[in-house]
Amino acid sequence: MSADPSDSPAEDSADLATVASQWLARRDRGFSAEEQDRYFEWLRADPRHGAAITQLEKTWGALDALAEWRPAHSAQPNPDLLARPQPGRWARFRRLPGIVQGIAAAVALGLGVAIWQFAAQQETAPGAGTVRVIPPPERLTLADGSTVELNHGGKIETDFTASTRRVRLVRGEAHFTVTKNPARPFIVEAGGVAVRAVGTAFDVRHATGAVEVLVTEGKVQVERPVPPSASPVALPVAVAAPTPLVAGERAVVDINAPTVPPVVAAVTPSEMAHALAWQGVRLEFAALPLAEVVTEFNLRNRQQLVVADAATGKLRVGGNFRADNVDGFVRLLEASFGVTALRRDDGALVLRR
Repeated sequence: MSADPSDSPAEDSADLATVASQWLARRDRGFSAEEQDRYFEWLRADPRHGAAITQLEKTWGALDALAEWRPAHSAQPNPDLLARPQPGRWARFRRLPGIVQGIAAAVALGLGVAIWQFAAQQETAPGAGTVRVIPPPERLTLADGSTVELNHGGKIETDFTASTRRVRLVRGEAHFTVTKNPARPFIVEAGGVAVRAVGTAFDVRHATGAVEVLVTEGKVQVERPVPPSASPVALPVAVAAPTPLVAGERAVVDINAPTVPPVVAAVTPSEMAHALAWQGVRLEFAALPLAEVVTEFNLRNRQQLVVADAATGKLRVGGNFRADNVDGFVRLLEASFGVTALRRDDGALVLRR
């Protein structure tokens, strides 16, 4: 995956415009699940971020009008062109001669290649969009009755004995719901970190350079390095004092710094839902009209959405969403597409641009 726009510094308006244009380019070609989450985080981090997105959208709307300018007619475009609203952001702009597109791109706050990415996306937009239903992650039932939801691409190995239940998270992410048995502790190992539980629910993510532990129910202990298995030939290992975690807390362990204690922080319910958004069925859209996207969500949720008018229904949407995360989808529409959502008396949300 290419570098995340959030990793770029944005100390002044020019930097911020560049980062915002990169996010917009990714949004129009369709977010991956991870990119969508990072985009929401970026929008929430600073009110200037949302304002930058809005400003760029207005700029592109003005550039649409340049479609009627031809260098052969005049040295400069008629100012009246920029004052007249146009129906589509890129429908007309993409037909400009190449030299005019270059001039317009240079004017648009240094957007550079992002404009060309948008134009390429919109070339395909008039065609039929697509929707893909991504099945829920693999759900495993272990020998003791505990269950594991294994995120796509994840892998585990088990080693159950009469006294201990051990699971090694080889890669990826998994959520564990542990059957209670005080006589047989349940231990998840990942990257030299051990998570010890008796009867609880928690998520472990083995990422590059770190292990993240999120407790969703009960409590656990985070230990490092991993204590050796009981064996007459096992050598003693110096184990730091365990770090206790309770429901609603997350620990991030730097696996490259064994002496550094885990960083523990409380998480809000919304952050908890955000972190576990990979669970359940997901919907992946590519340039699909909003009216059809709404139909897909309505088939799977009690919370119903209503498109207010045909123009709003024609908006092209791309991204990867949890099928039951209607609220998150609506927030994206409000933050990025200029769509408002108003609740009717019957509880349905009416979407209007």
